[in-house]
This record gives sequence, C-alpha cells and structure tokens, in this order.
Amino acid sequence: MQFPILTSLVVLPIAGAACLFLVRDDESHAPLVRNIALVVSALVFADALLLWSRFNAASGDFQFIERHAWIPTFGISYVVGVDGISLLLLVLTGFLTPLALLGSWESIQRKTRAFCIVVLLLESAMMGVFISLDLFLFYVFWDAMLIPMYFLIGIWGYERRVYAAVKFILYTLGGSVLMLLAILSLASLHNAATGSYSFDLQKIYALQIPPSQQGWLFLAFALAFAIKVPIFPFHTWLPDAHVEAPTAGSVILAGVLLKMGTYGFVRFAFPLFPDAAAQFAPYLAVLAVIGIVYGALVAMVQPDMKKLVAYSSVSHLGFVVLGICAMDTQGVQGAVYQMLSHGVSTGGLFLVVGMLVDRRHTRLISEYGGLKKVMPHLVAAFLILTLASIGLPGLNGFVGEFLILLGVFRWSPPLATVAATGVILSATYMLWMFQRVNYGPVTNEKNTGLRDLSPREWAILVPIIAVAVLMGVMPNLFLRPIEPSVNRMLNQIHAVAPVRVQVSHQPPAASHQPPSSN
Repeated sequence: MQFPILTSLVVLPIAGAACLFLVRDDESHAPLVRNIALVVSALVFADALLLWSRFNAASGDFQFIERHAWIPTFGISYVVGVDGISLLLLVLTGFLTPLALLGSWESIQRKTRAFCIVVLLLESAMMGVFISLDLFLFYVFWDAMLIPMYFLIGIWGYERRVYAAVKFILYTLGGSVLMLLAILSLASLHNAATGSYSFDLQKIYALQIPPSQQGWLFLAFALAFAIKVPIFPFHTWLPDAHVEAPTAGSVILAGVLLKMGTYGFVRFAFPLFPDAAAQFAPYLAVLAVIGIVYGALVAMVQPDMKKLVAYSSVSHLGFVVLGICAMDTQGVQGAVYQMLSHGVSTGGLFLVVGMLVDRRHTRLISEYGGLKKVMPHLVAAFLILTLASIGLPGLNGFVGEFLILLGVFRWSPPLATVAATGVILSATYMLWMFQRVNYGPVTNEKNTGLRDLSPREWAILVPIIAVAVLMGVMPNLFLRPIEPSVNRMLNQIHAVAPVRVQVSHQPPAASHQPPSSN
C-alpha cells in the first residue's frame, strides 16, 4: 500500500498542534513549545521535498491520488492529488512556515503555545487547499484556513488588530458563500447529467455546462478568488491585515494565502468554465492592469514600510492574474512561477521589516536612515530581497514577469505595455524606500546602537536569499514540473474555446526559457 504522503502533509501539523496541548502553557516552557513547533514545521517541509523528489515532472496529470468515501450519500469524497501547479505551492508553504515561526521567536512573548498551535493548524489547512480534488473538501479547507489567520491577526497583531481581523474575515467569507452556492450548483448539474451527486473535480471537469449557466458560476468563483488575491477594487482589506498582523502572519499571508486566489483561477474558475473564462478574461485583465499601476502608485507614497510592501503585493499579484487571463503557455506558466517568486521575495521583505520593527518598534520610514553603517549584514540581505522583488535579472522576480509579459504581449500588446510600467514603478518605490531607510547619515540616535543579524536571523535570511538566487539562475528546475500541467489545463480550455486560446505544444525541453545564466 502506497504511503499517503499528501495526507501526511495535512495530518503532521495537526499532530504537532495536538502535542503542544500536552506542554504546560507558561513562560518557562515557551522555548520547548517553540522548538516543537519548529521541528514539526521542518518535518512538513522535508515531507514536501520528498513529494517533489518522487514527482514525475514529465506528466501533466494528477499524481499520488488518494480517494476515500466520506459522505457517499451526497457524493462527497476525500480525494486529494497533486500536479505541477500545486506541487511547488506545497513546497513553498512548507518552506515559509518554519521561517515564519523563527521570525517570531522574540516578538511573540505572550500566549506562545496558542500562537504555535494556530500557525501549525493554518499550515495544515493551506496544504489541504492545494491538494483537494473534491470541491466540497476544497471548500472545507478554504474556510478552515480563515480561522487561524483571524486569530493570528486579532490576538497577536498591533493596535488596530481587531478591526483588521474582522475586515479580513468578512471580506473573504462574503466571497466564499457565493462560491459555495456555485459548488452546490455544479453538484446538481452532475446529478442532472448522470443521476448522482458528485463533487469530484475530475468528474466536474467532464461536465458539459451550458454557456448560459457558465457565466454566473464563473462570476461566483471569480469573486471569491478576486477577493483573496486581491484584485482591484477588492483589495482594501489587505493593507490593514498586513500592517496589523504579526510578522509570521504577514509572511504567511503574503507568501501563501494570497496565492490561493490565483491558484483558484488556474485550478477551478478557468478550466471549469472555459466559455465564460474566454468572455470575462479581458475585463479581468483590465482590473489586473489597474491593480498593477494603482498598487505601485499608492505604495510610492506610503510612510509605513509594511503598508508599502502590502501595496506592492497588490501590484505584483496583478501580474499573476494578467498572465492567467492571457491563457497561453508562457502567460500561465509565468503566472505560476510568479506565485512562487512573490512568496519568496515578499515573504523575505516582511521578515526583514519584522526584524527592524523588533529592534525599533516602529514601521515608519522616517524613523530610520543610515542603517548601512550600523547593521551592514541586514542591509545587504535587505538589498538582495529588494532587487528580487523588483525583478532584477538573475534573481527570482525577473523570470515570472518576463514570461507573463511575453504571453500577454502575444494576446494584447496594449495591456502588456501598460503592465510593463508597473515594473518601472516597482523599482521606483522599492529603491526609494530602501535608500531612505538604509543610506544617508544616521539622524536618529536610537538607530546608532542597533545590533546586526543574530545567528537566528542568519538562519532565516540565508535560505530565502539562496532560493531567490536559485530561482533566478536555474528557472527550469521549477518550470519543468509546471509546464505539462499548464498545457493540460489549457488544452482542456482550448477544446471548448479554440478560437480564444492558443496553446503552445512545444516539448518541455524546448519550452520558452527566459534569458538566464542557467
């Protein structure tokens, strides 16, 4: 019997959280609690790497499928599987969670056990979202992950944490309700076509949904995913959530949770409703381009470092949605790559900002200046992550943006041209922020005695920088497993909407490679 490796990704964090309940919740046991949580999250990451090592990168089909009856009366099953699109998102989740825990080692000093339990439960739910191949199971994990994030923001956040937590959960639950109605409608359509209810994604893929119904179902799914991304104008919850969340919350929110919206478009909205996707993609792309430019312009005037990085996420994830809307191999492959890239670079930026806030207890850019003279190692890491975020060739941010713009330009040159201005604006606000924080004279006496990186902080930043460089110079290591699954998805859409979609059929070895030193 095959080892249920996908289920283990969900169960292991829950088991770790259960073990933490056996540890006394007092200050003297806080180090033990942190160590247990860190070890469990590291084991989950190792499990995800094991999954990657056993994954057949040449296949675009779902692999490691596990299927068990759950509520057979209503056709609900426990069905999980992974393809090249979800594989690397699982690895990203496993990679960022232990770093988020390490980043909160000193800043979380109260209710430490509860904090670690919440982070592990959140990791379990995130893993569940990416492996679910049953729509009902997907919805359960989708909503389950909201609860730990709500508590992360509401309990361990900053001054306006309750407001930000309530706003976060109201926005995301509002979209989720419509998605649930659409999921129930799909099960009813399957019953009408076959005589039995089913939420199995692979069976729903095979349904011939009338174009007249596709539009409403697509909009229900798309709204839930647009809020999660978030796409303009559904983005207003994000800056508050990021600013008020603790460092671990910001890292996981930017690194993984936002990707669930773009993942939902690729996995569900576009392949399930290809006619509606072809109809609404241009409008969605326009909103994405508006978000790219708007997010960059608003980030440029932010006095708060965390809010600036938060608005940069609105801009960068606009690129991801735009690439998906292009519906060709380069665009969608670049979008998936950019999901990973953004998680690494922006997660790293939030960790760096968290380190500065731990030292100075302020996020205001004006409170800093001249840090290069005081803490050169931290500033060097800050610079590399800043350059990765703005897409410097040789670092992770360049590859995804290049592929996205290439794919979008073949579809709509005007949209690609406007979106490209976001790259310029990104360099403007990120480098300006970096210059004000780290260069010039040390004008504030409170900055003169700041310590440089500790061994714990080295252990956080070195892996992130290493991955950023690896993704920049060896993109095929990550692109190879993605392409077959992207082509399978696009072929599925192409079969229904052949006029709108153009799919590249080049073999993986000759696929469109961005300029790199690989």
